[in-house]
Amino acid sequence: MHEETAAASPATPPAPTLFDWEFATDPYPAYAWLREHAPVHRTKLPSGVEAWLVTRYADARQALADQRLSKNPAHHAEPAHAKGKTGIPGERKAELMTHLLNIDPPDHTRLRRLVSKAFTPRRVAEFTPRVQELTDHLIDGFAARGTADLIHEFAFPLPIYAICEMLGVPREDQDDFRDWAGMMIRHGGGPRGGVARSVKQMRNYLVELIHRKRDDLGDDLISGLIRASDHGEHLTENEAAAMAFILLFAGFETTVNLIGNGLHSLFMNPDQRTRLQASLAAGETDLLATGVEELLRYDGPVELATWRFATRPLSLGGQDIAAGDPVLVVLAAADRDPARFAEPDTLDLSRTDNQHLGYGHGIHYCLGAPLARLEGQTALATLLTRLPDLRLDADPAELRWRGGLIMRGLRTLPVAFTPAGS
Repeated sequence: MHEETAAASPATPPAPTLFDWEFATDPYPAYAWLREHAPVHRTKLPSGVEAWLVTRYADARQALADQRLSKNPAHHAEPAHAKGKTGIPGERKAELMTHLLNIDPPDHTRLRRLVSKAFTPRRVAEFTPRVQELTDHLIDGFAARGTADLIHEFAFPLPIYAICEMLGVPREDQDDFRDWAGMMIRHGGGPRGGVARSVKQMRNYLVELIHRKRDDLGDDLISGLIRASDHGEHLTENEAAAMAFILLFAGFETTVNLIGNGLHSLFMNPDQRTRLQASLAAGETDLLATGVEELLRYDGPVELATWRFATRPLSLGGQDIAAGDPVLVVLAAADRDPARFAEPDTLDLSRTDNQHLGYGHGIHYCLGAPLARLEGQTALATLLTRLPDLRLDADPAELRWRGGLIMRGLRTLPVAFTPAGS
């Protein structure tokens, strides 16, 4: 059933149109309508696939941890995944399916255990100085100019270079990764077939890198995967390549959007931005820590959780869901549910009761959350400290958001500021 055909009484406003460009600019009024009138709502997506959208916080939290909802596309009643209509474009043809976003226990448990030690708080803390160096280096590239596009010149390259270093991609190859990743986040804005080609190129490179590293193991994540495989964990070449791929894919676009959306939210809420800058100037960090969590809740980088498929009939939010049906948990809607958050449409950087779902919930909770938090906090604090009069250099109404179902992020974020040294 398409959203426009949803039944409505005379007292009920008409159902909103979903997934067009106007919706992408500000989806929150539509999500508010769904939460109130159709909290578990079946709709036809732009790809033609029909799926259930889950929008209330309690239902979302249940669905994210419900073992009856599988991550394995083999449970989908329709062959949509084989046609590239679900999942990451090009991943099936590139033989990159066996990653954490597509599998269930026990394989999920096994593979997650192999990489979880790379993202412990201790390992992330050790990486903190390098993230600060990368941040300062990128700002140095435009600080004297007085203008910048903070998506392309800052928010995008920072997590790419950071995750490449954690994976063990040599410095001389990291710009290739930046090019491939740039194509992947255009979501149809590049040449036809460009995403699938980039995925295949990345896969071929990762397989080659795994072979090279076997003779020269280091302290990086790919070396760790090789050691685990050599010590009886039975990690296949495809699993190792798919694991490296998904850590890169999931580890950069979320942080690009966290930084971009976070800055946009601060520009749109100058009182909160002033509070944060005053706190940073006083050498405090508490507001920065709670503030990044609030930015994740208020306009987070992941709009919908990745695909789930019912393995058997179940009931969710009063709706009967058939075996094989796709279910998409709308994190952006759940994180503004007034039944869970006081004044959910208000940005409050000091909010402490903030169990948002921006990093998911349950066994698929984001592995890279500690790294993303570090990058987000470092990026925002350094920008607002080094460029204190940073301001949006465009009409907010002219900003464009990238297409795509899962992620929410700006195409560009033009800014102006007093040039360094002037």
